[in-house]
Amino acid sequence: MPATSRVIPANEYRRERWRNQLGWTREICRNGDGDAWDWRLSIAEIEQDAAFSCFPGIDRELVLLAGNGLRLRFDDGECIDLQPPHERHRFAGERGVTGELVDGPTHDFNLMWRRGRVEADLWHRPLVGPMVIFAEPHSTWVVHLLAGQARFADDSGLPALAAGDTALFAAGTARLRHVIDGGGEALLIRLTGAGAGIGEKIASAR
Repeated sequence: MPATSRVIPANEYRRERWRNQLGWTREICRNGDGDAWDWRLSIAEIEQDAAFSCFPGIDRELVLLAGNGLRLRFDDGECIDLQPPHERHRFAGERGVTGELVDGPTHDFNLMWRRGRVEADLWHRPLVGPMVIFAEPHSTWVVHLLAGQARFADDSGLPALAAGDTALFAAGTARLRHVIDGGGEALLIRLTGAGAGIGEKIASAR
């Protein structure tokens, strides 16, 4: 599997209906074909209270990107409030849950990964000057720029990142290194496991 690095501009995300047809999402990319993906990145547009789609066998993490708050009301009685700026919550995709708006519409970053095939870690980090990312063999890293701007201070030839853009770094059989320089805030995601490496399977709006 060769190393693969790319930048997906925000204007190339694909807008589509939720699986249950109760809302809209902008898909950034998915690793796999159709519903047989190993991981998926998207931005949910929540304009009214609505039940979330059910994803058996999938774990997910939701991050509040914009808006005044989102309440996750689970069918088992648990209730979690996501408050600005950028609170997040991780939960199993088969759990029944309704998203309730606290005060107006929200946009929410949605990371999903197939349980048993992928392990995922997500961090919210400031970007102040250079940041070095090492992707270990067969792993994939994601940088979603929340605010600000950044450029690649290496010889990758990748285009600069503006707020809302996403960069993917998939290491092949060798370690992969990238240097990002800029100012702002970012979500950093590390994907490992049998289904983490994107190879030729990656799908996006391109």
